[in-house]
Amino acid sequence: MKTVVFDLDGTLADTSGDLISAANACFRDMGESDMLDAANDAATALRGGRAMLSLGLQRLGRDNDAAILDQYYPMLLEAYARDIDSHTVLYPGAMDSVELLKSSGYGVAICTNKPEGLADLLLTRLGVRDVFGSMLGADTLAVRKPDPEHLFETARRAGGDPAQCILIGDTDTDRKTARAAGVPCVLVTFGPAGGDMAALEPEALLDDYVDLHGIVERLIGKVAA
Repeated sequence: MKTVVFDLDGTLADTSGDLISAANACFRDMGESDMLDAANDAATALRGGRAMLSLGLQRLGRDNDAAILDQYYPMLLEAYARDIDSHTVLYPGAMDSVELLKSSGYGVAICTNKPEGLADLLLTRLGVRDVFGSMLGADTLAVRKPDPEHLFETARRAGGDPAQCILIGDTDTDRKTARAAGVPCVLVTFGPAGGDMAALEPEALLDDYVDLHGIVERLIGKVAA
């Protein structure tokens, strides 16, 4: 089966607001003010918890403080889990596009570097977990993106052929994963770093989810009737 594999943060959903809130809770625990801003730091938020803490510590002049980063990363995950969907929204048309792909015979799955438990919790809260044939997080396997096995196993668990999958993402990590796997990559342009996606030379850019079905057909072919 041909499988369309999606990244989660910044691809299917804008999770930056809740991620930044969790990071700022850590900085307040340190006795500092909020160090990150949702309007300006969304791109960093979508790179994960350690990236957010590192940016805030850099602004505090403590960018080489690995011990404090290791101390507060678990706290960030706990804060995020407590309030995971207050600001998070699915991108317009995302789930309509996923459902159209499914009805056309493609498998659909999620391969994310978000911890599996948090990804499962978020998708459940958003009411879309059961739509996807599989969902693998950063800690599901011994490897994660950009290792291609993370992508391959996601396709396999959705019942798909790893050689006939396509990855929809929003970062250089997704681009590197697809390249290492030898499969096409589509990068979205509507995320915080959307303007940088063309430079990564994916097989296609996605400006609007309404166009995804046609792009998938062009890059990996239609599903045989």
